[in-house]
Amino acid sequence: MPSVTAAAARMDGLRLSAPSEYARILRKAHEATISGRPDPHIPQSLLESWQRSLALGINPERHSPVRRHEVEDARKLGAGHPLAPVIPALTQLLADESADGRHLLIVTDHLGEVLWRVGSSHALRQADSLEFVEGADWSESGIGTNAISEALITGAPAQLLSAEHLVRSHHEWACTASPIRDPHSNRILGILDVSGPIDSVTPDSLRMVRCAVRLAEELLRSARPHAPHTVPASADPTSAVKGTTATLKLNLLGDTPTAEVDGGGRLPLTLRRAEILALLASRSSGWSAEELAFHLHGEDGAAASVRTEMHRIRAVLGKVLEANPYRFAAGLTVITDVSTVTEHLRKARIAEALQAYSAPLLVRSGNLAIEILREELNAAVSASVRASGDPDLILQWGSSDVGADDFEALAAARAAAGDDPRLGMLQARMARREREFRA
Repeated sequence: MPSVTAAAARMDGLRLSAPSEYARILRKAHEATISGRPDPHIPQSLLESWQRSLALGINPERHSPVRRHEVEDARKLGAGHPLAPVIPALTQLLADESADGRHLLIVTDHLGEVLWRVGSSHALRQADSLEFVEGADWSESGIGTNAISEALITGAPAQLLSAEHLVRSHHEWACTASPIRDPHSNRILGILDVSGPIDSVTPDSLRMVRCAVRLAEELLRSARPHAPHTVPASADPTSAVKGTTATLKLNLLGDTPTAEVDGGGRLPLTLRRAEILALLASRSSGWSAEELAFHLHGEDGAAASVRTEMHRIRAVLGKVLEANPYRFAAGLTVITDVSTVTEHLRKARIAEALQAYSAPLLVRSGNLAIEILREELNAAVSASVRASGDPDLILQWGSSDVGADDFEALAAARAAAGDDPRLGMLQARMARREREFRA
């Protein structure tokens, strides 16, 4: 087997001079490495990215990107994004919308969500087959190792060819990406990427992308010299939580969990990260990585996968977490919609609790620890409503989606509401639910 140095030197020589040959060698190296036999042709930095991606559950054989928003919603987000004013210049410089155009111009936000893509109809159809569309998450946790994810992690330009991508369906592609930074704050506003078939990449591809980034940053500087473009403070992984005024708000009820840092915009959370944050919010003393791994993944859970997710949470929300054990940072005020409901219950504000309890906790989660928290919250609301003896509140609870299966509430409603005409509707609904359960 060739030495790491000799293999790397040979591959560097082939990378752009003979991309097809480079891709052939690299696919074999990819196969061996994924099978547990690391190949010296794979650089250590790339191997580490693959390992992180695999720990996040990315499947190299077949993996679709996480979808943050529907296409139309992502386009609306793009229209109001700080990078929107420079998109026409980038399109003019780098895009090829002609019938023969082979590459795509892609621009993401600071988290890797695709907000713009420009190219020929043929190139767009190829991208559609990979779900490389507006609203897709092209970060490492969204789709595994790629040029966009590498640019996000390193903060520097990146170029990946063929089987340097972790997911096999991307092995026919070459991608060149670079961060676009706010010229005033130096924060990453988004990633500029040019992607196309392997043989479309040239030695000038990286230089052209760098030039386009410099143009975009100069346009941003000249457009608003005294009012820098900004993204939420959480976009900067190095930003620290300071003092006692920092606030993290978590929206965990329902099926679209989000987070807000210091009153900023709502940031979408993956289900796994929402589960982690819900568990952290449930216990002030914190959790070890091993405890979280067990509760999230069972006996096969690995602490390394939890540490990777914690790194990702910090990348999205800033330094809101402390380690050893994992818990929310000192001085950080954490407010969840769950804690809002429980606070109302503690102070006997039952009507306010019902209003705040819009949906069960993380309804898409099948994790046992989350299911227990979900059932505890539902039982607490149910018991408080029944204990109130208020017919209006009991009927409101029994008629809601979250209280629809509460047969004890029906009995309490019969006793409290008497001949209230609303009781008939509730009884009919309960009878239907009981028939469904028996079936």
